[in-house]
Amino acid sequence: MIITATEFKTNLEKYLELVNEEDILIKKNGKVIAQLSSPQNNKISALRSLIAIADNGTDVSLDEVRSERLQKQ
Repeated sequence: MIITATEFKTNLEKYLELVNEEDILIKKNGKVIAQLSSPQNNKISALRSLIAIADNGTDVSLDEVRSERLQKQ
């Protein structure tokens, strides 16, 4: 969703609730100046990227990826 900075300031609470559903791009003078996104969405996106990397032509199973990730914590 793309909104103006003025719209964001006017309806801050509304967009803080909507950010759980989708990222919000904030424009000022026709240019995107900020992106508002949910931390949960960022975690899911990062996980999907890691799975895609691990699954991209390698012989590594998802269980091995999970095990490696847990060991690094």
